[in-house]
Amino acid sequence: MALMSQPGSSHCIHSETLQCKARHNGVNRMAHVMDAAKTKEIFFSTRPSCGSLKAVPSWSLDCGEVGQRRGQRVIVAASPPTEDAVIATEPLTKEDLVGYLASGCKPKTQWRIGTEHEKFGFEIDTLQPMKYEQIAELLNGISERFDWEKVMEGDKIIGLKQGKQSISLEPGGQFELSGAPVETLHQTCAEVNSHLYQVKAVAEEMGIGFLGIGFQPKWKREEIPVMPKGRYEIMRNYMPKVGSLGLDMMFRTCTVQVNLDFHSEADMIRKFRAGLALQPIATALFANSPFTEGKPNGYLSMRSQIWTDTDNNRAGMLPFVFDDSFGFEQYVDYALDVPMYFVYRKKKYIDCTGLSFRDFMAGKLPCLPGEYPNLNDWENHLTTIFPEVRLKRYLEMRGADGGPWRRLCALPAFWVGILYDEVSLQNVLDITADWTTQERQMLRNKVPISGLKTPFRDGLLKHVAQEVVKLAKDGLERRGFKETGFLNEVTEVVNTGVTPAEKLLELYHGKWGQSVDPVFEELLY
Repeated sequence: MALMSQPGSSHCIHSETLQCKARHNGVNRMAHVMDAAKTKEIFFSTRPSCGSLKAVPSWSLDCGEVGQRRGQRVIVAASPPTEDAVIATEPLTKEDLVGYLASGCKPKTQWRIGTEHEKFGFEIDTLQPMKYEQIAELLNGISERFDWEKVMEGDKIIGLKQGKQSISLEPGGQFELSGAPVETLHQTCAEVNSHLYQVKAVAEEMGIGFLGIGFQPKWKREEIPVMPKGRYEIMRNYMPKVGSLGLDMMFRTCTVQVNLDFHSEADMIRKFRAGLALQPIATALFANSPFTEGKPNGYLSMRSQIWTDTDNNRAGMLPFVFDDSFGFEQYVDYALDVPMYFVYRKKKYIDCTGLSFRDFMAGKLPCLPGEYPNLNDWENHLTTIFPEVRLKRYLEMRGADGGPWRRLCALPAFWVGILYDEVSLQNVLDITADWTTQERQMLRNKVPISGLKTPFRDGLLKHVAQEVVKLAKDGLERRGFKETGFLNEVTEVVNTGVTPAEKLLELYHGKWGQSVDPVFEELLY
């Protein structure tokens, strides 16, 4: 649940000038990125790129990064906790926001794989959640031993960065690695292994272990420590106003997700639709959160269930993605109507919960009267939207529970095999083409309970999943990097129809003697 990109997972703009020309309803505009080396480092949450965008009736873009220059004013996309680049003095237009998304287009040779995963830290002797003081000691230890740069909020260490990787903290201290964009799944898995080695080297000396599961299995929400991060305080106050499970999402869930590229608007649309249609299958394959406060909770993926009543204004299956009119502009319209959380100014988070980004664009935001957003603010707003697939300048597959390390490699393997291979992608689109909005929503609702045994049409979801996993394997084979072995974890699941959560429940009712404590050893990294 990367609520906001950290600089460690970002990429500095090269000193060359990139141009992007957008034409909207006959109006030509030029977008330039200034020489970052002569001003200051401005970080992007995705790679600089120059891709193609297939023209749609009202839009065409040629290429590149989005940084608007009007007169002497520059707006660039940056991520907190960096300082604001330049204060906007003119309103952004919707064209600017669309251009920001479109700037993610890149040729296939530049497509990369970015994997993120979260895990629960706990005291090995007591199984108690790791406290912030222990987390700070752990972060400092990793920084000093393995040469990571510290990320601070005030005088508190809240993360680490090293090259294009970053380590950050979720609201309840869940430990997250946001990996670098890499070319192959072998590199992804090597990155995960290196990270776990470094974390364990320091944590084991402290008596700390890490658990790979989708939902905190033992402790109540009030027993979870709160991390000293300003934006989480804002969210914690807002969540109970818009759903009953938002605080559980913040403090007691862990996920693994993969971020993938597209080469054009048309390519983005196809991948977005395939990703949304198949997200319940991914949820089932990786279902791994059947316990709450020491007992079975009635779900195979409690983490997935929680998202159904967190904040329905910013989560869900996005039926409009399947409309004929869908594209970058339609996603912008959707995002503009998602209520805001905050604005970041002068190293502080300003509470703007429930307010409209449209009003912000008109200079009418009550918490910042007369001030206009820059593209930093737009980027940050996009990261506070939590659908099952999220569009930024890449696509995020968000439907899977956290799990042990082998599954951290299997999740990107599943999606890369489907979305990065044209044949497999088209086959998936053909399979799902006649699925109705109601059927997709039904799968979303029932899979957290029944997993691969969910009835679907004339059979079970398991049967569709078997076909899809075969397509993923075929896609990986055609990539030519010998990556199919990373699918072994999900191949076993789909062949048996037994999810990881069901295996945990069998252990709970059997040799664990109806105790969840052994899960901390079973799923220990």
